[in-house]
Amino acid sequence: MTNPKTAQWQAMSRAHHLAPFSDYKQLAEKGPRIITEAKGVYLWDSEGHKILDGMAGLWCVAVGYGREELVEAAATQMRQLPFYNTFFQTAHPPVLELAQAIAELAPEGMNHVFFTGSGSEGNDTMLRLVRHYWACKGKPAKKIIIARENGYHGSTVAGASLGGMKG
Repeated sequence: MTNPKTAQWQAMSRAHHLAPFSDYKQLAEKGPRIITEAKGVYLWDSEGHKILDGMAGLWCVAVGYGREELVEAAATQMRQLPFYNTFFQTAHPPVLELAQAIAELAPEGMNHVFFTGSGSEGNDTMLRLVRHYWACKGKPAKKIIIARENGYHGSTVAGASLGGMKG
């Protein structure tokens, strides 16, 4: 190691951080790779290694890192209305404008959007919607869902179970 902080961060990780989907024996022996910087499609670890981020964060940074126009748009929105839910008959202009833009890109008849905070939530919501749909159609016993075996469908019990993941 060339960066003295790497060992410190790895010790902090061992002491306090649970890393999902990790080999804990290997993690205890080698410690985690410490990611310290990102730009475009690249990451840098604490040792200065440049890494192509083929996973796009965890499939949630498809537009790349360090996009100033996104930083500015987020900062502007954070100053006005950083968050509010859309439950209980509530909406707000940013969610309505984005829902309309997505609906305009979708195939005919797919004109409603349900926002979630993660893919895991999205898949859990899909399961609930499918069950509700078939119950409304008078077929509540229809509950078979087709998913990719060993596919990553989220980290919740329902999402992980879709792909047959254990533990």
